[in-house]
Amino acid sequence: MIETHDFAQDAYLGDDGYVLGLLEGLREIELRLIPTGLHVLDQPLPSSSVEDVLALAAEHQPPPVLARLRQELASCDEGEAILRALDGRYLPPSSGGDVIRNPAAVPTGRNLHGLNPALIPTAYALRAAVRAADQLLERAQAEQGAYPRSVGLVLWGTDNLKTDGEAIGQALALIGVEPQLDDLGRVHDVRLVPLDRLGRPRVDVVITASGIFRDLFAHHLDLLDRAFRLAALADEPPERNFVRANTLAIAAELEVPLEEAALRIFSNAPGTYGTNVNFAVESSAWSAEEELARIFLSRKSFVYGRGVEGAQNGQLLERMLAGVDATFQNVDSLEFGLTDIDHYNEYLGGLTRAVEQIRGRRPAAYVGDFVMPQGKVRSVEEMVALETRTKTLNPRWYEGMLAHGYEGVREIESHVTNTFGWSATCRAVPGWVYDAIVRTYVDDEALLNRLRELNPHAARGLLARLLEASTRGYWQPSPETLAELRRRYLDLEDGLERL
Repeated sequence: MIETHDFAQDAYLGDDGYVLGLLEGLREIELRLIPTGLHVLDQPLPSSSVEDVLALAAEHQPPPVLARLRQELASCDEGEAILRALDGRYLPPSSGGDVIRNPAAVPTGRNLHGLNPALIPTAYALRAAVRAADQLLERAQAEQGAYPRSVGLVLWGTDNLKTDGEAIGQALALIGVEPQLDDLGRVHDVRLVPLDRLGRPRVDVVITASGIFRDLFAHHLDLLDRAFRLAALADEPPERNFVRANTLAIAAELEVPLEEAALRIFSNAPGTYGTNVNFAVESSAWSAEEELARIFLSRKSFVYGRGVEGAQNGQLLERMLAGVDATFQNVDSLEFGLTDIDHYNEYLGGLTRAVEQIRGRRPAAYVGDFVMPQGKVRSVEEMVALETRTKTLNPRWYEGMLAHGYEGVREIESHVTNTFGWSATCRAVPGWVYDAIVRTYVDDEALLNRLRELNPHAARGLLARLLEASTRGYWQPSPETLAELRRRYLDLEDGLERL
């Protein structure tokens, strides 16, 4: 591999920071591990994919574990397991999660269980959480000139299942609180980290929890609520404790008790799930971005805490979001990223759009991309660009999808729609992304014909989404490109009508 310094010197470019940054970005793209197809029931992972997984797992696991992992990845007993389950027979249990972090998740075909909530967050998750919180604050301070006074944080059930509570630990780390363990190693309480040891102000956090997190981690809702109350009621200077400063200001402004002003956890009404922002984007059932913000606020305005179990309080949520300087969410696995599923843009995107609606300007939006060994905090714009290059525009990725026929084309169209969702919620998709999608899937007539033959409905949806991006002002294609898109869309429409 060429050293960056040697490359720059050989090209007579000196040690120019742009060149070094370009090389670093190219290496990230080259080394990024991506899925190259969909899982097929009862088929083991291809040998090439096994080697890729092992190479990444080697950064986390010792050789004996890797040897067992190689054997388990190459085997599969899902079909027999389903038959045993349907026959009412015993299936051995298995923990879930990402196989890189938890090799015990394979082989598949077992009775999946989650975790012991009393042990969450684990010591490893807490260490990783502190590193992530430090990186987030360091980047935000560098870009904004000061620590963010408040961070809007998304908590998912799946994320915390896969990482043993890493996102919960991030919330505690930002506030400057650490868990307390009993004699059996169970998390039963929290305590403040002294300000002199913390070395920075306590940063306020507004939590948007998924319905799954609310249901699975009820104990941790109480734990987080205690953490917020400890910080809000601490006898500390408000300029070094943003939780207390914001609580005092909100209590005075809304004329509510300090205990109510200290509530920071919002989710859906009991028994309901999701933000519905993704459904609005997918069906194009919105005319202005403000509508997406209103949908998010209406779905996530139910507060949780001591003595409060899902009481609607839209006024408190909007006042909390008015002080948010940055939003943040983890990417929880290599399998599902910002453009793979729509839940990221419905949660992090919806939260960011709601803050912008209330504040009048968009907060910085970040993701914790720690699934690769050299993980980092990235902006949403950076993450969308990375996933576009490594997946949507990557022949290895889309050929792997096309091998699955109808469903593979639907997956390609879904990626384009999910990318568009980041335009709708955050305006985080530069024009070159749409240009490159057109060059890849539309200008290449042979590839477009393959999409049309395998799944004409999804092929039409891909073209329709590109046209919508232009109509809504997220992308300004050339008149020639726009005319060609319309022509090809009408051709597909005519073909579907004849079916």
